Parts: sequence; C-alpha cells; structure tokens
Amino acid sequence: MDTTKPESKNPSRKTCEETIRRILMTEVLQNGQNNHFRNATDFMEYFESLYPAGPSLLKQVQRAIKAMDMPKDDRGYFIINKSKSQVSQDHDLSVMLNRTHASFSSLDGLDTVFLSCEPTYRSYLKQLIEESQSLSNKYVTLVDSSNGLIFYTENKASLLHLLNNLLDA
Repeated sequence: MDTTKPESKNPSRKTCEETIRRILMTEVLQNGQNNHFRNATDFMEYFESLYPAGPSLLKQVQRAIKAMDMPKDDRGYFIINKSKSQVSQDHDLSVMLNRTHASFSSLDGLDTVFLSCEPTYRSYLKQLIEESQSLSNKYVTLVDSSNGLIFYTENKASLLHLLNNLLDA
C-alpha cells in the first residue's frame, strides 16, 4: 500500500475565480482601488505559493479571469466591484454630468413648504409656478409629490407670504 501523499493538482476554475475575487476585494478594501492586478500573471505569485507552478496553472488562472469577464479601468487594472455594463453606464453618466456643468448643493439648510393640491391639475400648476417671475427667486427647487408640491426654500416666510397672497387673490 502506497502511503505517499498524492501530488497536489491545479485548482478548479471556480476556485481560481473565488480566489481572484477575494484578492481583488482585499486590494480594493486596503487601497481604495486595484493598483496591482492587470492580467493573469499578476496573480501567479499567490497561486504558485499554493499550487505547483507550471503552464497549466497559468492557463487555469487565465480561464478564470476570462470567465469572470471583469472590466478594466482607464489604467488597465481589473475592476472587481462593477460589471462592464456598470462601467459603461458610469462613463455615460460622467460625460453627461460634465456636459451639463452639474454641481451639488445640500438641501440641509433649506426649509420645506408643502402645497397640497388636487392631482388633476398638479403638473400644470407646477409648470405655472416654474414659469412665474414672481416666484422664481422664492425657492431653490420644486418637487412633485403624490399629494401636492414640495418647495425647498431659503426664505420660508417670503414664499408663504407670496403663496398666501396668490391664494387669496
């Protein structure tokens, strides 16, 4: 009876995928992004520490990477936490945000005013308010909601005063 330990085999493709995923997630958690892994050979040091080195091991790692179909960033590094379609969508969104000169504003310091109105004419009322020269500088944004319109304003008293005057007219 032979009691020698059988020679260790190469990992399955699925095992390689799980290992690659774990390596990349660790890289992203530690560094915020992948700065080391661009192709299969970049993973070989780790795999060769666990399995016999050779061309078949490299092929298995290459198959795993191909099966994972990971996108790459503009520097050529694998992106583990997004699909190719997500990367494409993010790129399109980035282009449009830059094209429209988008910027961010916090609504934390603003007051809200809720204008209750019937749903039948709510969209037309919103349009009239948006086109109103009298109301144009009284609110930051206007949001359509299920039961009315929500104003975000820096000057709640002035907005309420003007709306009350319009309601009483």
